[in-house]
Amino acid sequence: MPETIDIAVVGATGLVGEALVELLEERDFPVGTLYLLATGESAGKSVAYRGRNVRVGKLSDFDFAKVRLAFLSITADAARECSTQALAAGCSVIDLSGAALAGQSPVVLPAANGEALEQVSLPAQIAAPCAPAAEVAEVLAALRDVLEVRQLSVTACLSASVLGREGVQELARQTAELLNARPLEPRLVDRQYAFNMLAQVGAVDEQGHSALERRMAAELIALFPGLDGALDVTCAMAPVFFGDALMLSITSAAPVSLGAVQAALDDAPGIERVEDDYPTVIGDAQGQDTVYVGRLRPGLTNPCKLNLWIASDNVRKGAALNAVNLGELLIKHYL
Repeated sequence: MPETIDIAVVGATGLVGEALVELLEERDFPVGTLYLLATGESAGKSVAYRGRNVRVGKLSDFDFAKVRLAFLSITADAARECSTQALAAGCSVIDLSGAALAGQSPVVLPAANGEALEQVSLPAQIAAPCAPAAEVAEVLAALRDVLEVRQLSVTACLSASVLGREGVQELARQTAELLNARPLEPRLVDRQYAFNMLAQVGAVDEQGHSALERRMAAELIALFPGLDGALDVTCAMAPVFFGDALMLSITSAAPVSLGAVQAALDDAPGIERVEDDYPTVIGDAQGQDTVYVGRLRPGLTNPCKLNLWIASDNVRKGAALNAVNLGELLIKHYL
């Protein structure tokens, strides 16, 4: 493992980008020179890192030959162009945008399939799963020795931050308008979001599925191929600023042993089982590096079913920390 490695964070002024920078510092990631990059008006801002303010450069001006690893926390369209430039310059890429999945890059979550990195050649392009897929996958990985999953249904209640900083601002603005008895003016979403539940995240295709639902399904199947043809995903939006809450209904090949499930979760690093209760995003998960699991119970009529509830900080744990863990694994063994 090298003493230090020069790194770029692309999208450094976004919610996940800022969390990436914080975690690189907190975890004493072996960073030599850190380059922070952004597009549009975000370039020129500063982000705190190791006691100083690092100026954010323009992505269009950057030479990726300066670094050996880049985290991409930008839109899928921008990530496609950026990753092409980075790989051509010999820079490996960890892509959080979902674009790398369409390019048949491996989807890797250290808790689930870290060994997949053994198959990559450098410079590598690796897809980090979206936050809700990562949170589900971490729990499934913990249970794979005690459950043979035959069917999985996921209902993900996602926060405003799934739409980025603009989503948080939209929820805050709508909340202020309603609390101050002003006319509501939906902008980022097409209807009232504050104090409401929305049945989808973004637009849906001709079959009624959103892009995020399809991405979640594709990433979970990439991590657990046995889920192909046995997976349903629904993404809704809850009127909270940060954090994911997900309900999983798992059908196993054999009757579920609740005791074995509890023991497997208790033994899994990065997971905390809440006994005789359920975790919440606000009370438990925000700002934490843990996936919280509760409301463990068998099916009402099917002994082969297991139902459980997940709460997790989507920005910090679901996206940024998993990407940093992936970077740590990559540089330890391969860079």
